[in-house]
Amino acid sequence: MHDLVAITALGGTTPRVDTVAGVTCTENPSVALASVAARRGQEAKAQAALAKLIDASAPDVEQHAGGTIAAFWSGPDQWMVEAPFDSHEDLALQVKSAVGDTASVTEQTDAWTRFDLAGDPLASVLELLCMLDLRKISAGSVSRCSIHHVGCFVLCRSSEAFSIYGPRSSAGSLHHAIVTAMRSAL
Repeated sequence: MHDLVAITALGGTTPRVDTVAGVTCTENPSVALASVAARRGQEAKAQAALAKLIDASAPDVEQHAGGTIAAFWSGPDQWMVEAPFDSHEDLALQVKSAVGDTASVTEQTDAWTRFDLAGDPLASVLELLCMLDLRKISAGSVSRCSIHHVGCFVLCRSSEAFSIYGPRSSAGSLHHAIVTAMRSAL
């Protein structure tokens, strides 16, 4: 078959973009993801290998770091690695090559969906979505929380730009919760 058409987590052929009162929510399907879990006794070596891959220190608790290839903390000695899909379609293989036998790597690209929120007033929207202490959140921080009964990661890229990762299977519910919060924050 050569007539297959890729669709986004929300079922479209193009990413969904919603703008309400200065805040924009953009479905971002162009991200490659891989999870990394350091193997017992190999934690320091796994961290060093990950740091070399992302060209920054391996993220500590509730942090994210890196450049084109970046990582965020997802648990003790565990990280999610993200990169642009167009240039890193084989990200899990690249990560496995970098960390070798120091960590277990799993392809996660199609397991998660990412929504990017930008604009002002994001704080009002986030306060309605989840229980985050926005006084402690700054660029480079990440929090794991529940949004609309869905386990998510919330990454602060700047005071006016956040990314929310949630399970792809819950993309519709997560999108509904985000847009409802955007409308309610008016």
